Amino acid sequence: MQKIIQEFEQKYADLESQLLESQTDYQKTIELNKERSDLEPIILKVRKLKNLYEQEASAKNLLATEKDPEMLDLVKAELDQIDLAIPETENELRLLLIPKDPRDDRNVFVEIRAGTGGDEAALFAADLFRMYSRYAERKGWKMEVVNLSEIGIGGIKEAVFQIRGKGAYSRLKWESGVHRVQRVPATESQGRVHTSAATVAVLAEVDPIEINIPDKDISIDVFKSAGAGGQNVQKNSTAVRLTHHPSGIVVTCQDERSQLQNKERALSILRARLYENQERERQEELIKTKKDMVRSGDRSDKIRTYNFPQSRVTDHRINVSSYNLPVVLDGEIDLFIDELATRDEAEKLTSSVVFDEQGITSLFSFNLK
Repeated sequence: MQKIIQEFEQKYADLESQLLESQTDYQKTIELNKERSDLEPIILKVRKLKNLYEQEASAKNLLATEKDPEMLDLVKAELDQIDLAIPETENELRLLLIPKDPRDDRNVFVEIRAGTGGDEAALFAADLFRMYSRYAERKGWKMEVVNLSEIGIGGIKEAVFQIRGKGAYSRLKWESGVHRVQRVPATESQGRVHTSAATVAVLAEVDPIEINIPDKDISIDVFKSAGAGGQNVQKNSTAVRLTHHPSGIVVTCQDERSQLQNKERALSILRARLYENQERERQEELIKTKKDMVRSGDRSDKIRTYNFPQSRVTDHRINVSSYNLPVVLDGEIDLFIDELATRDEAEKLTSSVVFDEQGITSLFSFNLK
């Protein structure tokens, strides 16, 4: 354990020295500051643990030399407290050592598409759109619609929107997948329950530096924005459609006021989709054929069922249900997100860091050298 503590402290000291030497290199200073900021909570916990070890050693020395019975009782009581604090602090440190997803604090693009079920699927897609709108509102996040394709009965064929707010991806990344609804459609005369579905994709916003898209790889089409008619139809060609030829990805954006704004927003979505594809390929390479229902972001996975007759919402990855469907559709989805995040954290903890009798055996990929 002492060796681990020394390695972390040395790493932190090296970063501070490098920061002093890199003041003229703006980009390197930003990177070093980010690395130091990420390491700082671990260092604070390491120093607390180091202090507890020192207090423990001091208390044990006093027990071996002290003769006064009253003082011995005080030292024993102090040692008991230290013995409780050490494993608790070790566990806190262990949690800090869990590898973090670098995308967790990023803004997101959310894409909802009606799946099987015709008009009923489009109506369900509209329900999901409202659910995430309300969730963003509850979190104090800002939501902006990028593209919205509606049908006349109040349903949505496709909705693409951006949510901006700290930790947006860390919470919403669990929502990617197939959402299934079971209910009696308004058009069903015999009261039979139908099953429909919609897909949700959550993409972390990506910096242009991370994903470079050569101009030759894309083609751009412009057209007039479509709407419900009347004043909602633009007279100018401001809508933009990007086609990325290597991947076949097509992105449409028409909700901004200018062609340039729509192009920039479409490029942001394209970068996010390409990054997501790269990340999925990387994860598949890491886990190979292993199936992990909690951490899977595969859009082919059926992740949740919304059963209207029973007012039940069930997340199939964790087998957790809520029996208050209206509240869930009003944006109260933290019940599922919290449990998914907790289980993911527990799995990472098991696979990345273990404690033994000598202290921490680190198996994660933090660069200490």
